[in-house]
Amino acid sequence: MKKIISLSLALIMALGLVACGGGDVSGEQSGENVVKIGVFEPASGDSASGGKKETLGMQYANQETPTVEIGGVTYQVKLEIADNGSSTDKAPTAASDLVAKDVAIVLGSYGSGVSMAGGPIFDEAGLAALGVTCTNPNVTAGNDYYYRICFLDPFQGTVLANFGMDKFDAKVAYCLGEIGNEYDQGLITFFEQAFTAAGGKVIKDSFPTNNSDFTSYLNKAKSEGAGVIFTPVSIAYATQIITQASSLGIDIPFLGSDTLDDNMVLEAAKGTDIQLYVSTFYQEGGNPEFDAGIKNYINSNSVAKDANGGNDTISAVTAMGYDAYYVALEAMKAAGSVEPEAIKAALGGVTYTGVSGEIAFDEIGDAIRDTAYIKTANTADGTWALETVQKAN
Repeated sequence: MKKIISLSLALIMALGLVACGGGDVSGEQSGENVVKIGVFEPASGDSASGGKKETLGMQYANQETPTVEIGGVTYQVKLEIADNGSSTDKAPTAASDLVAKDVAIVLGSYGSGVSMAGGPIFDEAGLAALGVTCTNPNVTAGNDYYYRICFLDPFQGTVLANFGMDKFDAKVAYCLGEIGNEYDQGLITFFEQAFTAAGGKVIKDSFPTNNSDFTSYLNKAKSEGAGVIFTPVSIAYATQIITQASSLGIDIPFLGSDTLDDNMVLEAAKGTDIQLYVSTFYQEGGNPEFDAGIKNYINSNSVAKDANGGNDTISAVTAMGYDAYYVALEAMKAAGSVEPEAIKAALGGVTYTGVSGEIAFDEIGDAIRDTAYIKTANTADGTWALETVQKAN
């Protein structure tokens, strides 16, 4: 009877610990030490295509390197994924979900607006968030919890403005973005500053959320004599704009930001006469070993292939997600701990050579990056081709 009572008490205590969660980010399960990395990405909404591709890079890295040694202890690395819905309204809830799951560090998000919306939740929890491709300066401005491994929009906007002038001798640029979208409008501002400083003229328009007819905007760009059209919009809007521009016979070159580096956008341009150039973080061919590995991962996994848009074209955001995972591991190793505060304290000093290049952080947590890839859409066969590697002048 004593044995039965003892066993019953032990079982009750064990269940109590499970219910409480213990606050242990190591998440010890089945005798294994587990450390959790939060994945804060859109799996639904306008940015779902990009978010899924960014997550894909993290998942591939996790399959490739499922453990990490921290302070002499080997931990299984578990990804906890929360869908922020591409929405600033939904982002705080997704962020809170990751906090509740006791993650040690957060990766994401694709989309600067949702990163800013979720950021304060991570700050309150003492969690470091590592942005992957959220390029708006306000993601890291005035806080000590958000870092990122990508270049910033002032750099990207300047690069594209210079490219438009150098490549096409453009004197007039037509800029189009979504009303109230911080990413779109921020990039347009930086593009305008660089373009006008170099003697060009900028004409700007903004369309309402959920707009689906871009005919009047495209016709205006043509009637105003634009030499380039700069439209740093979401993937969903970009596919519509390109499709409609083709039907209207618009022959003005399009310049797009990193969001347009997506195979859904590429598919929209395929078989058309559209000229499309985008700035991005990585070009397929930059690291043959990574390229071969991720293609094999995509082609051997139907779920991964669906997440990648149905083919094995490598997106730059996938390469960046892959690099972000390894930067997170380096931060854990440098901290010698799975405690979020220790990891956050160690992250700023991490340096890492990834498939996308050298990664290091400045004093406010921004990546030290000075190079962008400019890719062009080969509309005949639906592939990207490297146009140039460009620095801001």
